[in-house]
Amino acid sequence: MSITLNTATEYRGRRPNQRTQERAMQKDRKISRRAFLAAAGGTLVNIGLPGVFIKLADADQRTLAAEIRPDGRPRLPPGQMAIQKIQNMGGSPGTATVANWYLRVHGEVERPVVLSYPELLNLDQVDIICDIHCVTGWTLLDSRWRGVRLTTIMDRVRPLKSGGFVIFEAAAGYTSNVPISEIRKENVILAHSFSGETLPRENGAPVRVVIPDRYFYKSAKWLEAVKITAIDVPGFWESQGFSNSADPWKEERFQQKP
Repeated sequence: MSITLNTATEYRGRRPNQRTQERAMQKDRKISRRAFLAAAGGTLVNIGLPGVFIKLADADQRTLAAEIRPDGRPRLPPGQMAIQKIQNMGGSPGTATVANWYLRVHGEVERPVVLSYPELLNLDQVDIICDIHCVTGWTLLDSRWRGVRLTTIMDRVRPLKSGGFVIFEAAAGYTSNVPISEIRKENVILAHSFSGETLPRENGAPVRVVIPDRYFYKSAKWLEAVKITAIDVPGFWESQGFSNSADPWKEERFQQKP
């Protein structure tokens, strides 16, 4: 069964091209806002510098800024610029391939499971069109993904009532975390394809998470496991000062100091 879901609400868009310096960021476990922006290539205002990003024309930016989503929020979150092509944001891809990839779903669930790549493809498939937002300041409009809804997998493993949070476990020890309510949304999927083709290695192949309504560091690449937990456990970037909730419309890029 294949379902198409357009979460971009039929808006037009283009796409991005930049690299992030994750290795440089990893050297400082307590990264500051200034250090982060420097590692990302300048301030958020400068994300359109030649050779770093290919952004939309200013007139298109203004048009997008005026568009409103069905939920009443602006389509382009504050501090973001729409760009033309998805960025390679770095990271360690691990060694998994389509032939040897497995997904372990475990923790606070009734029926833990291990899925192979062919078994994932045998589950109900969905196509979504959505906007994605990077904490570095770029937004990719109308990105197209194919995969399996997290709800499909949750229905199979049956989370316990104690399981209020989800930890995505990826290659090289990378993790990200969200409330379990977030993965029950229709536009949250485990993606194996992007723009009509098999997901590229640099973008998270064989399988990655796609959570459109949170900054994209929540959407772990090179996924290896999904763990349901009773307590919230900050992920890789969250433990270094990035926002735990990561809401683009509230500009929750960094943890608020008390």
